[in-house]
Amino acid sequence: MRALFGRKVATLDELKELTERAVGEGMTGRTYTVDEEVVLSDKDFNSFASDLLADQQWINPRANCIRIINEGTKETVLIDPQGYQYPRYTSLEIKD
Repeated sequence: MRALFGRKVATLDELKELTERAVGEGMTGRTYTVDEEVVLSDKDFNSFASDLLADQQWINPRANCIRIINEGTKETVLIDPQGYQYPRYTSLEIKD
């Protein structure tokens, strides 16, 4: 699988728009390896998705790639914290 990571993306809606634009321009992203998975309730996922720049206690700043899964909808977001407690880089998964 491939991912197009964006730096300091504020919301999930913004991430979706950026991803759609990048795919439309022919960008393919890079391969990645998930180090951790975090499953959030629908309420917690929506709170997270509405402010991707907020610190999250559950983010391991040493992880390279964390998959965040909405327990109810199974929607996912990939994050690369780059040593921070917030998702410094975010991506949607692109199925090959």
